[in-house]
Amino acid sequence: MRETAFTSGGARIRWTEARGGGAPLVYVHGLGAASAVYHAHIAAHPALRGRRSLFVDLPGHGTSDRPADFGYTLEEHADALAAVLDAAGAGGADLVAHSMGGAVAVVLARRRPGLVSRLVLAEANLDPHPPATAGSSGIAAYGEEAFVRGGGFEETLERVGGAWAATMRLADPTALHRSATWLVRGTRPTVRRMLTGLRVPRTYLQGELSGELVGREGLEEAGVVVRIIPGAGHVMMFDNPDAFAEAVAAAVGAVGAVGAVGAVGAVGVAGALGA
Repeated sequence: MRETAFTSGGARIRWTEARGGGAPLVYVHGLGAASAVYHAHIAAHPALRGRRSLFVDLPGHGTSDRPADFGYTLEEHADALAAVLDAAGAGGADLVAHSMGGAVAVVLARRRPGLVSRLVLAEANLDPHPPATAGSSGIAAYGEEAFVRGGGFEETLERVGGAWAATMRLADPTALHRSATWLVRGTRPTVRRMLTGLRVPRTYLQGELSGELVGREGLEEAGVVVRIIPGAGHVMMFDNPDAFAEAVAAAVGAVGAVGAVGAVGAVGVAGALGA
């Protein structure tokens, strides 16, 4: 495990790293998740094995610190992620980022373009105000006090259940609520507009079971390559890890990606409501 400061007060963001060659592959988790849990098995897949891989826990999540005076905006998460890449000597990285982590990765690519060579976004949040069924909307519906100390955190853990609760319970409740609130509020310009304005190679991965995305044509026109992961929903790295890993490998040009295009569908862009 490695760490570096991400606030002036010395709070530490942490990541684990697997040695390898090529441009660094940096895996970024979603809201209430943890990077290695969601992505270590993907990095070990034959299609991606051998690449230098970093598994970053965003502030307030997993093994990273959770300062109470931190805002947990998408921009602040992006700056913390930049601190990791700077400290790790991992500039020019290929970012594989899920859900909220995808939004953070897009913001990072806009703020620090020299750090990012490619974006692979797994159902990244592109727009503010997702539907009430989204995890972030459910969390942000509570006031911070009600969520942190009024039972909202416990109710949320019970509601989401399963694998998500297993990592969400490791997140700091204040960090989780603030992250969800800023995810719902979004950015200016929106993450979607940032994404369409970027010039790095961009791939958008969508679970077949997740439905369509409003604004599909605009993303396609902006050059975003989109692949559908068959038989998968929002957590495609668990639902169909082989197809997910092969799609990532195809997007980043990994040697093991031979035949990967046949494992996934290359169609328009589909939905990114997710967390």
